[in-house]
Amino acid sequence: MCSVPTDCRAAGNLPPTLPSSMTRQPPPIYWLTGSNRNKSGAHYTGEADALRRLRTRTKMPFRPPCFPPCCGLIVVESKQPVPLKGISVDVQVKGFVADVSATLKYKNEEEKALEAIFVFPMDEDSAVYTFEATVEGKTIVADLQEKKEAHKTYDEAIKQGQQAFLLEEDESSADVFSCNVGNLPPGQEAAVTLKYVRELPVEADGAVRFVLPAILNPRYTPKEHDVSVTATRPQVPIGEIPYTLSVSAHFQSAYGIAKIVSNCDISPVEYTNEDKTAAKVSLAEGHKFERDVELLAYYSEMNKPSVTVEAGQVSSDAAKEPEPSGSLMTESVAMLNFYPSFPAGQEQTNCGEFIFVVDRSGSMECPMNSEPNAPQRIQSAKETLVLLLKSLPLGCYFNIFGFGSDFESFFMESKEYTQQSMEEAVTKVNEMKANFGGTEILRPLKKIYGTAGMPDHPRQVFLFTDGEVGNTKEVVNEVQKNSNTHRCFTFGIGEGASTSLIKGMARAGSGIFEFITGKDRMQTKVLRALKCSLQPIVKNVSLTWSLPSGMEAILLSKVPTAIFQGQKSIIYAQLKGKVETEAEGEVCLQYNFKDELLKNPICFTLKVEKIERPTIHRLAAKCLISQLESGNDSKSEEVKKKILETSLQSTVISSLTAFVAVNKDTKTPVDGPPIQRDIPAPGFMCFASMPAMPVPMACYAGRPQLRMCMASRPAPVVKKLCCAAAPKMMKKKKKCKYLEIRNESSEASDGVPYSSPVMDCSPSDTAADEETPTFVRFISLQNADGSWNLNPEFSSILGIPQQDISNKNPDQNMDSSVWATVLALIWLHASCLDQKEEWELLEYKAMSWLKAKAGSSLDQFVRAGNELLKLSVDPKVFGL
Repeated sequence: MCSVPTDCRAAGNLPPTLPSSMTRQPPPIYWLTGSNRNKSGAHYTGEADALRRLRTRTKMPFRPPCFPPCCGLIVVESKQPVPLKGISVDVQVKGFVADVSATLKYKNEEEKALEAIFVFPMDEDSAVYTFEATVEGKTIVADLQEKKEAHKTYDEAIKQGQQAFLLEEDESSADVFSCNVGNLPPGQEAAVTLKYVRELPVEADGAVRFVLPAILNPRYTPKEHDVSVTATRPQVPIGEIPYTLSVSAHFQSAYGIAKIVSNCDISPVEYTNEDKTAAKVSLAEGHKFERDVELLAYYSEMNKPSVTVEAGQVSSDAAKEPEPSGSLMTESVAMLNFYPSFPAGQEQTNCGEFIFVVDRSGSMECPMNSEPNAPQRIQSAKETLVLLLKSLPLGCYFNIFGFGSDFESFFMESKEYTQQSMEEAVTKVNEMKANFGGTEILRPLKKIYGTAGMPDHPRQVFLFTDGEVGNTKEVVNEVQKNSNTHRCFTFGIGEGASTSLIKGMARAGSGIFEFITGKDRMQTKVLRALKCSLQPIVKNVSLTWSLPSGMEAILLSKVPTAIFQGQKSIIYAQLKGKVETEAEGEVCLQYNFKDELLKNPICFTLKVEKIERPTIHRLAAKCLISQLESGNDSKSEEVKKKILETSLQSTVISSLTAFVAVNKDTKTPVDGPPIQRDIPAPGFMCFASMPAMPVPMACYAGRPQLRMCMASRPAPVVKKLCCAAAPKMMKKKKKCKYLEIRNESSEASDGVPYSSPVMDCSPSDTAADEETPTFVRFISLQNADGSWNLNPEFSSILGIPQQDISNKNPDQNMDSSVWATVLALIWLHASCLDQKEEWELLEYKAMSWLKAKAGSSLDQFVRAGNELLKLSVDPKVFGL
């Protein structure tokens, strides 16, 4: 039976007293499912509405009730027909830019008019520039308005019985959008189309990566903040999405397209011209929008610096007021793509304070992906931490923080990296569990920033999280405030990680970000980032221009403050002035690297042709808007005015604007308020090792590990839906099962029976221990100085008795660790070459140690090692 804890009342989540019609023993808990757009037309009924009205009368701020920080709001699946029937997406990729058109098709199969609300994820770099609706053969193009004005337009249309459509960015995060289709009459169909452009990242293997996000997990919000809209969005189990997805993607590259691959079933690549510079693919028919769709295009030639100049726009609409002279859209805009490089053979720095901040919230017990035998997020994080600890250079300092509803650190302050401190940290890492409840990133960050750094050791913060937080902007602002004292590297784990959080923190902290999804190995991407952090810091980054007389360049995006080997840097600039027919220009990115001044010049032509779609202008506008919104003065009236001006001129949506369309020719106005229907989305929630908390919860008999908040309803029926294989890398297997929590004897406040898919990852009593992967065991044996010791575990991995290994030592007077370290490197090159990026830094330490210890004898050790292991690793890998 649910009860209301004292701290819920103290936090303002329930009134001191309730209406007489609502007094029961024990007091009920009130869930409000659906949109958080209560200020602009959402309708509530029953007891929840009574509670809201009570708050209004008593002038008490309404807050949804508290719930376990680690699990969020219970997900709800409606048995009513879902008005969204299908999504079709057309993707046009030219080089490294995607122009996307997504159409959502609706049909009202109920007997009353509906308001359909769809909350969905969007990469935060997406520049949404068009929104339109098609009803009864008529297309209505939405206007981009100031957000409050758009809400007013939408609400008034709904009250008057007109059909209305609204698209807006969520106030809490730029990577969450909501689409409202209001007053859809019974039996009627409607389609809404949104269009956006975005830059595409380049992966380490050269792939251009396009992702259509589907997963939007409920985001934990600290109790002093409004609950995220993602926590009230209904979800259904993977595989039960009631609408389909079709995707058609066209790729163009002047350098040729080698191949296109996907994490989903796609058609064979079809080249549309003879020189293979254009190709298309499509998703297999009947695809359900139940996971992110990822397309990786491999071009024949990559990493070429370039400048693309796009002409300013001249309005062809005589009725439309012309843009003011000098505005963003009327002048030419340049997109600069740099690939900075550094002299080869540069040594890595041994200085630095490395702070690893690891998410230990309950959601980290979920698997990395939906594949069988997928490792848990926390297990991949632990394995990665071991690799990081083994890869750090001697002489640096380090510490590890774990966070959830609370946080803790391994050491009171950062410790010097030694054999003893490394061993202590590895032991603590192996004991880590995802048992810290919710996801509160801000508190550990404030603790770190409030602690003085180590002199001559630049601070580097590495953050690992599944990104399910609701106070994204506050977290990013905290990093921004402390950007002068550290660099921040971020890693989004699993599908659904917030792009606004992961990208925002890295950009604010002059670091790099990575997303680990699908079958990506976390270890590879994190170790790649560690190499960047060990690179000497680049200073005095600047941009110089050489343009014809009468022209000037005005930067629309910041010059990067941090440059890393192999990382692309994109800069936008407005080119003002008259462009001569055959004129050329030059731009140069220059910076100091150690004692050298390095220059990256690019020559380009200023002759541009007019195009229909101002893609570069929209990307530049989005970049400018994002920078203004994330700046320290983003709340000032002057900055707000600049954001609004840029957004409205470019028709690129912002946090201060929204698209709204009204069908003023509605044949039969809707009588009365429409019924609200929230579109369900794919997802699961993972419950495991959850600590008891003083919050309302129902514990199911026989399942003490499965706890969740229930809305004062009869005991639900627990129904098994499907099984997933236990993940690897576990000391104790965990059976991960999807469970359906179904209420078969009552209805929700809107008269709809509910069911809730959750994931039970409770420990299996009968499961046998699983063995740690050999690679991880082997790496764990390395010492802080880079060497390996000859011991029983070492010899067992090689599969050779320890005495036999000792007997084959070519120099019995030499330290046996020299012999063991040579064998270790030979074994890694022969057995783990596909994971080389993960152990390159280990090898670097080992090689430095070997050359200092073995000297001229190294050659004979390598020959003897190859002979003993019956391998033929090239001596050149040892620098011989």
